[in-house]
Amino acid sequence: MAEGGWIQQSSVGGPGILKKSVQHFRYKESPHSCQMSNQQPQASTQLVNSQIKWCKIVAAVLAVAIWVFCFKISWPDSSIPLPPRPRPAYQSPSSLPQGLFNLTHLLYWPPTPGDRGDFLASTSPQTSTYHLRGPAQDSYALGGYLEAVLVARDHRGRPKTHGGDLFRAQLLGPGRKTGVPGDIQDLENGTYLLSFALLWAGQARVQVRLVHSSEAVGVLRRIWRERGATVDFKGYFRGPTGYEESAICNVNPLLIGKEASTCHYRDEDSGELWFCARPPTLPCNSLVEHSGGSYWKVITSSDEALMAWNVTDKILAQGLIPIWVAKESGRDLALSPRPPCHPGLPASKPSGFYHQAMWHSLSCSSRSFPTADSILGCLAGRVVHMMGDSTLRQWWEFLRDTVPSLKPVDLHVTYQTGPLMAVDTSRGIVLHWRAHGWPLRSLRTPVASLHSVTRELGGLAGGPHTVVVLGLGAHFTTFPPSVFARRLAGIRAAVAALLARAPRTLVVVKLANTGYKSAYGSDWFTLQLNRLLRAAFADLPVAWVDAWEMTSSLALPDSIHPGRLIVRNEVDMLLSFVCPA
Repeated sequence: MAEGGWIQQSSVGGPGILKKSVQHFRYKESPHSCQMSNQQPQASTQLVNSQIKWCKIVAAVLAVAIWVFCFKISWPDSSIPLPPRPRPAYQSPSSLPQGLFNLTHLLYWPPTPGDRGDFLASTSPQTSTYHLRGPAQDSYALGGYLEAVLVARDHRGRPKTHGGDLFRAQLLGPGRKTGVPGDIQDLENGTYLLSFALLWAGQARVQVRLVHSSEAVGVLRRIWRERGATVDFKGYFRGPTGYEESAICNVNPLLIGKEASTCHYRDEDSGELWFCARPPTLPCNSLVEHSGGSYWKVITSSDEALMAWNVTDKILAQGLIPIWVAKESGRDLALSPRPPCHPGLPASKPSGFYHQAMWHSLSCSSRSFPTADSILGCLAGRVVHMMGDSTLRQWWEFLRDTVPSLKPVDLHVTYQTGPLMAVDTSRGIVLHWRAHGWPLRSLRTPVASLHSVTRELGGLAGGPHTVVVLGLGAHFTTFPPSVFARRLAGIRAAVAALLARAPRTLVVVKLANTGYKSAYGSDWFTLQLNRLLRAAFADLPVAWVDAWEMTSSLALPDSIHPGRLIVRNEVDMLLSFVCPA
């Protein structure tokens, strides 16, 4: 079935056809049996009247039979699940940002030539090196830049002749609470230019990690290109007596068997599609619960060597000695005047930096909200709707745990998927979080609780007291990027409609953070999804929280669920848009 396709109801049996059928019936019958003869004696009038009455009864019965026959043809059999009906839920691609559906251009990554089976020819974190681009200095100017050149080498020590490696570069301060991400320019010849903004005075040191070799990226790219998914899900069906059956579910009917034996499900608000294999005996409409399923084997033995832990996310052995950044006019930080935080600000590069555990945005004057009272003062009178994955649920949990007067309400739901709610009735604060709908790797949860983001947005009136936070990405790394692009198209249209009817609504988009390092959820996948997120909302007045850079700036272990220090700064960034300086 073509994506978004449907089967139209048969036009047989429409009112016009029914009328013509009855007229045709009367035309055929009248000349022969239902019309009085002028030659008939008057004495037989009673008999003729009886015949006319009988003809009328026969005609009525036949007319009803024809109507029932036509109705049966045109009405779908409820025992056969039909593919989705046409109900456009989002704008046509021509009305969306042009780059969103040009995936080849938007997700460009340098190709990886050569024999991917030769592990020793892949990029090695032990032999790759980097050095200063210019002569070393005794001290560097605050607000300037430090530049270096990285030379990628294979396990034999030979310089690489092509690009495509995924490196991460950081400039770190003393301790583990100061840092900024470096900019990396791939020259596609085996060398990379590194650039670091010098944003604090004092000591700084460069650290470079090889997250994935270009050969490992080639494996990930092949998975995205050749596989429709790397995981599946389970649907649970329940009959009227409580009898249960389960079946495999996924985003594409071809991933779970023959399309003819597949149950089709369509979100009426977003148009999003979901498919489950038909259960053995129960009907498709008896689907009641959902959970994550199994992870598929998607890499070969040679791929496993390229994705192994000993060559993934490793610090390069050879680096630079620490440098010293001098104060300028008594200033410790290179922070120029910035506007208050508001939606629609252009992105900066880097988006910000940490200094002594506090994130400073470079695009707007971000604030810190260190106490429960300061958070309450900002959120007073606000209704906050958070929709997304568990990395966004961490924000809800942080606020719940930090502000004692925010009382959770037990909604008797699966905690992992929500919806969750906390309230402070004295200050008029309502805090919601719920998981986005399918696809969702989760514990067993009611299908009725899995609302699409588009559905939730469509039910909001919006206004100056409404805050919407979106956080998607982590659950889409196991599918080709086109799946995420289609989802974003519907969400973008819903956000645009919300801002059109209530322009003072604050919409905040959280980028996906670092943390994944496998064939099912690599940081390389996440980086591509963030490009799609940026493209989808590029022309809408939304606010951004750059969780990607906020989780890749410090010398802390990567985790898909970052620690409290990072989550606190992410929430501070959100509150900076709610209550700008």
